[in-house]
Amino acid sequence: MSQSYTNLLYHIIFSTKDHRPLITSEYQSRLYDYIGGTVRGVGGISLELNGTEDHVHLLAKLRPDNALSDVLRDLKANASGWMHDGFPARKGFSWQRGYGAFTVSQSNIQDVRRYIARQQAHHEKVSFRDEFTQFLKANGIEYDERYLL
Repeated sequence: MSQSYTNLLYHIIFSTKDHRPLITSEYQSRLYDYIGGTVRGVGGISLELNGTEDHVHLLAKLRPDNALSDVLRDLKANASGWMHDGFPARKGFSWQRGYGAFTVSQSNIQDVRRYIARQQAHHEKVSFRDEFTQFLKANGIEYDERYLL
């Protein structure tokens, strides 16, 4: 085949350092716009983006020439810097080092979009820790409780 064809869809979850509730309504929409712009800047498409005060869910289509780990490293570093520059009161803002990334099939995009869009209501019933553990189990990912969150 002389051409490469990909459809790399990821549901990515990452949190603020120590799960501090720093993504308040005052910052949320602008931060999400910045994150979406960062994804576009690496040639990706942000399909859905939402979260709560301590974590973000991102459904993104990424290019095959950008490693997921590189995209996330740069996205989080740039978003932290943007928060520090734009909101001096948030100088302590940073992201947790790790993240969760789960592949999504084309047929499940709408379900994942709805799930991400309903984050606030979802977390009235389910803690972030329980939610993340459910993702790990559903995807057959082994984990050590000590390093989970």
